[in-house]
Amino acid sequence: MRIRISTRTHALAIYPQSSVLGPLVSAVLVGALWPALAHAQTIQSQVGAAPQSSSPSNDQTEGSIDIIVTARRLDAARSTIEPSLGASTYTLNDAAIQNLPSGDNSNLNQVVLQMPGVVQDSFGQLHVRDDHANIQFRINDVILPEGLSVFGQALSPRLAESVRLVTGALPAQYGLRTAGVVDITTKSGFSNGSEVSVYGGSHGEVEPSFEFSGTQGPNSWFASASFLQDDLGVESPDGSSNPHHDRTQQLQAFAYFEHIVDPQSRLSFILGTSNDRFQIPQAVGNHSNAIGATTPNGNPLDVGGVTDFLSQDINENQRENTSYAIASYQHTTSQLTAQLSLFTRYSTLNFTPGDPVADILFNGIAQTAQKSDTAIGIQAEGVYDLTDRHTIRGGVIVQSDRSTSNTSSEVMLIDNNPASLTYGDQLGTTPTAIIDKGSRDAHSYSAYLQDEWRVVDPLTLNFGVRYDQVDALRNESQVSPRANFVWTPTAATTVHGGFARYFTPPPFELVASETVSKFVEPTGTPNVTSTAAPQVVTDTVPYAERDNYYDLGVQEQFSGLTLGVDAYWRQSKDLIDEGQFGAPIILTPFNYRDGRIQGIEFSGTYAHGPFTAYANFSITKGQGRDIVSSQFNFSAADLAYIANHFIYLDHDQHYTASAGASYRFGRSTVGLDVLYGSGLRATSVNPNDSELPSYTQVNASFSHKFDVYGPLTVRFDIINLFDERYEIRDGTGVGVGAPQFGPRRGFFVGLSKSFG
Repeated sequence: MRIRISTRTHALAIYPQSSVLGPLVSAVLVGALWPALAHAQTIQSQVGAAPQSSSPSNDQTEGSIDIIVTARRLDAARSTIEPSLGASTYTLNDAAIQNLPSGDNSNLNQVVLQMPGVVQDSFGQLHVRDDHANIQFRINDVILPEGLSVFGQALSPRLAESVRLVTGALPAQYGLRTAGVVDITTKSGFSNGSEVSVYGGSHGEVEPSFEFSGTQGPNSWFASASFLQDDLGVESPDGSSNPHHDRTQQLQAFAYFEHIVDPQSRLSFILGTSNDRFQIPQAVGNHSNAIGATTPNGNPLDVGGVTDFLSQDINENQRENTSYAIASYQHTTSQLTAQLSLFTRYSTLNFTPGDPVADILFNGIAQTAQKSDTAIGIQAEGVYDLTDRHTIRGGVIVQSDRSTSNTSSEVMLIDNNPASLTYGDQLGTTPTAIIDKGSRDAHSYSAYLQDEWRVVDPLTLNFGVRYDQVDALRNESQVSPRANFVWTPTAATTVHGGFARYFTPPPFELVASETVSKFVEPTGTPNVTSTAAPQVVTDTVPYAERDNYYDLGVQEQFSGLTLGVDAYWRQSKDLIDEGQFGAPIILTPFNYRDGRIQGIEFSGTYAHGPFTAYANFSITKGQGRDIVSSQFNFSAADLAYIANHFIYLDHDQHYTASAGASYRFGRSTVGLDVLYGSGLRATSVNPNDSELPSYTQVNASFSHKFDVYGPLTVRFDIINLFDERYEIRDGTGVGVGAPQFGPRRGFFVGLSKSFG
C-alpha cells in the first residue's frame, strides 16, 4: 500500500510497505529474467498508472509531449524494480527540499536529518538507527559506490527531484550497506528553461549556482553546477561563530541525459563531480608543551630546537575530489521491466600538515597522505509479473575496487631499551621519515531473487533470498533470507513488519593501510621506537558484520493527520564501527565481537489548507562488546575494559527529534524547523560512559515569489535562531577526534531567477 501525506508546503511521502519470504521460484536471476526479456512480446501499453506530469509549455510539439509521457511511464515502470516492500520509506520531493532552511543550497545530510531516526554528527556524518555509517547512496535506483570523502558531499539536493530514505527490514534487492538507502531521483529536464541563483550571508558564505534543462525530440537533459566559498567549512572546534583557519571552497557539477529509443526502451547517462578543499580549524590559545605529545617519560617533544607551538598557527589542509558516471538501459513490456546499468566512481583524498613541526609537537606525527579509490561495477535487475498474485524480482550486482595509499610520516625517535639510562627519552631532535606505499583490490558479487505474493487483498507477503561474496582483505560470503509483510485491515490502517539477515563488509577504501611495525621500529634497529608507536601492536583485519534484524510498524490515517510508530531490534556479530584515529581526517573501521541495537520511532504529519506540520521522535540504544580488529588504534586499558563489558557506541544518542511547520499565504511561505538531540556519547571514567548535554536548534525561513520578467524568488533564512552553543563532540570517546560544535546563528539571503 502506498500512502502520500502532505507536510509543510510539500509532499512528504511515507511508504510503509512490507514483504515476507514466500515461495522462491529460482536461484539464478539470469535464467529467470533475461530470457524473458529476449522473448517477451513488446507492446506499447501502460505499465501501471503513469504519474501526472505538469502541463506542457506552449512551444512543445505533440511529438515532444508523447516523449514526455513515454518517459514518465518508463519512470513508473523503473520504480517497480526497487519497491521498498515492508521497509520504512520517507520521501522529500523538490518542493519539500526548497522549503527547508537554505533550500537546495543546503548539504544533502541536512535534508536527510529531517527524516525519523537520523542523528547528526561531526564532519557532516549521519547515523541511521544507531548505525555508524553503513548508508548506501543510489541515483535513479543505481548504486553509487563508496568514496573517500569525509567533509565534502558529492551529491547535492540541487540535482534531486526527490530524496528517499529506505530503512528497516529491507527486501532482498538492498544489501551490503543496510542501515539506510538514500535514493535520489534526478531532475530530468522535460521543459526548456534555466535558473540562476546566488545565496550567502554569515561566515563569509557565497554560493552562486545555475541549472538548465531542455528537451528536443527523443532527448532530454538536465545540468547543474555550484561553487561555494565559506569561512565555516568544518564544525568549529571551540564553539566560536567564526573559527580560525576554517575556509572551504567546494565546486560541484552534475549532468543527466536521456534518450528515448522507442516506446519501451531508453538510454540514460549521468555524470557528476566535486572538488572540495578544506582548512582544518584548531581551537585558539592552546600550547603544545601543555597539551601536546610527550615522550614516554612525560617530557614535551623537541623538534629542531622548537618545544612549543600555538594551536592557531597550525596549517593543516585536506582536499577531496570525486567523480562518478552511470549509464543505464531500460526495457519495459506489459509483463517485464529490466534495467542494465554500468557505474563507476573515482575519489581521492589528500591531507597535508602544513608545518610538520606543529603536528609532531601536538600529535607525535606529521603525515602527508595521498589516497585514492577507483570502483567500477554492473547492476542488472528486473521485475516480472508472473501471475495476478505473484511478482518476481531479481538482480545481479558485481563491483571491483582498487585502492592506493601513499603516506609520508615524520616522527621522533625514542629510546626503548629498558637497560639504557635514557630509556623513554627522545633520541635527537631531527624527525625521521617513514614512507609507506601500497595498493590492493577488492571484488564483490551479489545476487537476489524474491517473490511478492498478494495472498489476499489486505495482505501481501514478500519472500526473498540474497547471496553476497566479498573478496577483499578477507574472502567472506553469506546467504541472507529476507521476509516482509504488509497488512491493511482497514483503508486507514497499515501494518508492516519483517525479518532480514544482513551481511555488511567493512568499507574497503577506509581500512588503514599503514604498516604498524614501521612505527614500532622505524629504523629497523631493536630498542628504538617512535612517537607514533601504538601501545598495542595487534592489527587484526576487520571482519564483515552479520546481523539478524527485526522490524514491526503501524500507521494510522485520520482526517489530515497521519501517525506512525515503528520498533526494531538488531543482533550483531562483528558489529562494525568507525573512528578517527590518525593525523589525516579519515575514518577507520573496527569490529565489536557482539552488538545489540534496539529502538522505536514515532512520526506524525498534518496538513490542512495552507498549513502543514510534521514531527518525528526516536528512542535508541546501541552497545558493543570486545574490540576484535584494528586493535592498535586503542589503548591497552580500553581494550581490556571493553573485552568484558557492553559499552555504548560512540554515536549512540538516546533521544532524537525533528519537527517543522509552514504556512503559505499568497506567494509567500514562512517556516520553522527544530532539531533536538539528547547528546552523543563521551568518556568520563570508562569508555563512552557519559553523554554530552542535550541541544535544540531552531531554524526559520521565509520566501516570496515575484513576477519580474518571469519568476524571481527571494528567500531569507536564519540558522540556529536562538544562537544555542552546543557541542556535538568533546574530543573524548572511542574513536573520537577533536571537539566539534554545532553552527552558531547565521543569517542568509538567496535570489533565484528563472528563464524560459
